[in-house]
Amino acid sequence: MNVVGHVREIWRFPVKSMQGDTVPAAAVSSAGLLGDRAWAMRDEVRQEVQWGKLYPQLMLCRARYVTEPDSTGSNPVEVTFPDGETVTSEDPRIHDKLSTLIGRAARLWPLQPATDRDFYRRYKPDEAQFAQEAADWFAREPGEPLPDFSQFPEVLMDYVAVPGTFFDNEEIHFITTASIAYMRSINTAADWDIRRFRPNFYIETVAGLSGLAENAWVGKRLRIGAVELDVTAPTPRCGMTVRPQGELAYDKSILRSIVKEADQCLGVGAHCRTPGTVRAGDAVELVG
Repeated sequence: MNVVGHVREIWRFPVKSMQGDTVPAAAVSSAGLLGDRAWAMRDEVRQEVQWGKLYPQLMLCRARYVTEPDSTGSNPVEVTFPDGETVTSEDPRIHDKLSTLIGRAARLWPLQPATDRDFYRRYKPDEAQFAQEAADWFAREPGEPLPDFSQFPEVLMDYVAVPGTFFDNEEIHFITTASIAYMRSINTAADWDIRRFRPNFYIETVAGLSGLAENAWVGKRLRIGAVELDVTAPTPRCGMTVRPQGELAYDKSILRSIVKEADQCLGVGAHCRTPGTVRAGDAVELVG
C-alpha cells in the first residue's frame, strides 16, 4: 500500500465563491462532495451565474447549511454578510442583500437541472470587454501568462459551469501540506492560509514528500477511504487567491509567487471514480 498522506481537513462550500467550513466527513460522488457548491449567486442583469472572479464581494460572505444536506444537496443555507447580518435562503430578503452587495440585481439560486441550459449559459460581451474581464479574472500582470484554456471542458465556451453543477472543471480539488510548505519557503512574508485556495481536501503528506507533491499524481488514481479519485490536472490560479476573506488581507504577492514559481498552478483537480465517504484522518493511497 503506497500511502502518501492523510486527510488533514475536509472543506465544504455551500455557496459558490463564499466562505465555507470544515466538516468531519463527507459523502463523495461524481457530483463532488455532497452539498458542495450547491448554491450560487446569479447576476440577473447579465443573466449569468457568478463567482468571486468577477464579484470578489462574495468572498466576504460566509455560508452554512441550516440542516445537513440530504441526497439532493440543496438544503436551505444561511449567509452571513459583511455587515454581520445573517439571512437564510428561505428569506426573500436574501436577494436584496446580494443585490446591494454587488450593486446590481442578483438572486441566490440552488442547482438547476442540467437540461436547463439557459440557466447556465455564459454571458458573451463584445470581444474587448471579454478580454478585459478575462484579464481581471486571472489578475495577471504585464508579461505574465494566462492559463492554458485547452485543459478546460469545451462546454465552458458556452456555459459558466458544467450544466447541472456549479463547477467550472473538476468537481473535487485538493492541495497538500508539502505544496503549501514549498510556497511558504519561497515567499515567507505571505500568509499561505489554506482558505485562500478553497480545496475540498487538505492532505497532510508523509515524511519525504516535498515540493509540489500532488503534481506527480496527475494522471494517476488515489484512494481515500472507500473513495477512488482520478487526478486530472494542476489547478490554474486566479485573482481569488489574493482577495480578502474573513480576517485574511489582500495580498497580491501570493499570486505573483504561484505564477512565477509554480507554473501558475497550485493544487490539483480530480473526478470521482468510486463513490463513498471520506473522513478526516483517512489515509490517502496512490493506487495507480
